Amino acid sequence: MRKTAVIIGNGKLHRDLSEIVDNADFTMRFNEPTASADMTGSRTDILVLGASGGTTQRPLSHPSFLSSVAFKAAKKVVLAYHPDSVRKPRGRLRPLSPRTGRAGDWVKRTIELVGAAGKEVRIMPRQFYIDGYSELGVTECRMHQASTSAGFFGIRYALSTLPACEWEVKLCGFSWEGAERHSWLDERRWVKDKIASGRISMLV
Repeated sequence: MRKTAVIIGNGKLHRDLSEIVDNADFTMRFNEPTASADMTGSRTDILVLGASGGTTQRPLSHPSFLSSVAFKAAKKVVLAYHPDSVRKPRGRLRPLSPRTGRAGDWVKRTIELVGAAGKEVRIMPRQFYIDGYSELGVTECRMHQASTSAGFFGIRYALSTLPACEWEVKLCGFSWEGAERHSWLDERRWVKDKIASGRISMLV
């Protein structure tokens, strides 16, 4: 019998999944859980942080994030992006905003805060980021206009570490919409392909 992994997005849920999540063998969450956070229990094996944009800047600016249920329960924090991966193909860093500095600076700050809280931090290599674009079918030309979400990289990371013969991977709380720059259509198609192949399923 395969073990159960639940990957929890930050979208709205239609029912309380707390018991299912807390009884799973593995759970993954993202950034700062908001919508339906009280319907997904507390178990958190891995908390994935974007660490390159506003979704990470906002919670890191408030001490309450470090004392949140998800962060305190997390056994490991994974940064979806390597500092170098936020560079454009021509090597120029993309600034986040005039006042908040470069994305690479926030990766460093995230490492400092998470490490100081006693959490293990894993940084995904730059090649993982590049391979993710390739797997989505996003061409190098489109990399200038589109970016991939932390949700996509988290799911991809989980699939790479949880063998299909041993794990049943379920998703909940994902809508694949939001920030304009993300390649949502490509990510939605990628997930549908994984569902069709039986690699993942939706928990509804």
